[in-house]
Amino acid sequence: MLTRKQQELLVFIDQRLQADGVSPSFEEMKDALQLRSKSGVHRLINALEERRFIRRLPNRARALEVLQMPDAVRAPLRLVPPAVPPRPPVQAMIAANDTVVVPLHGRIAAGLPVEALESDRSLSVPAALLGPGDHYALEVSGDSMIDAGIFDGDYALVRRCDDARDGDIVVALIDEAEATLKYLHREKGHVRLDPANAAFEPQRYPANRVRVQGKLAGLLRRYH
Repeated sequence: MLTRKQQELLVFIDQRLQADGVSPSFEEMKDALQLRSKSGVHRLINALEERRFIRRLPNRARALEVLQMPDAVRAPLRLVPPAVPPRPPVQAMIAANDTVVVPLHGRIAAGLPVEALESDRSLSVPAALLGPGDHYALEVSGDSMIDAGIFDGDYALVRRCDDARDGDIVVALIDEAEATLKYLHREKGHVRLDPANAAFEPQRYPANRVRVQGKLAGLLRRYH
């Protein structure tokens, strides 16, 4: 028997899969169930997985599959997350002075992992720094990537993607909660996130705990 919150989350995931073909993000699940943190979502997901109502699909981002629905669920529960303004297409925002406005999603650690914060801010970026695709910006915090020329306070310009090659500098999301900027390497079922500073140690995680959220496309730096 499922708890009320477990059932609500299962129905929400099922509705999103049927509507979009993609499972919702942990942030969307947190908002839909009015939870205080994503750790509560993790607990609910684990409970549903243990009871074989859902399963995680390996090597795919945001990949959940609903295996069964409880008999008690007849009419669907309508769980709709708070409205989120649509992200403007990057190419539509190229101005006459060849700048592009991209979303600025808070600070990301170039040292130890910290939670990547969403925000409603944006950043004007020279179009020449960006190639094709959808991009966003993150403010760098820490000095573990200084030997790669990435310093505290820089703005990392990131192309959204869910995969990258070994040796790429990526935004890596760990346990769906913490994000960091590091070199990506894969080794025997694990992911190694390497710093570019001899004072820091590489970070190693099982591959299923790490999800690539983007690849470094460029940098902006302010001089005060």
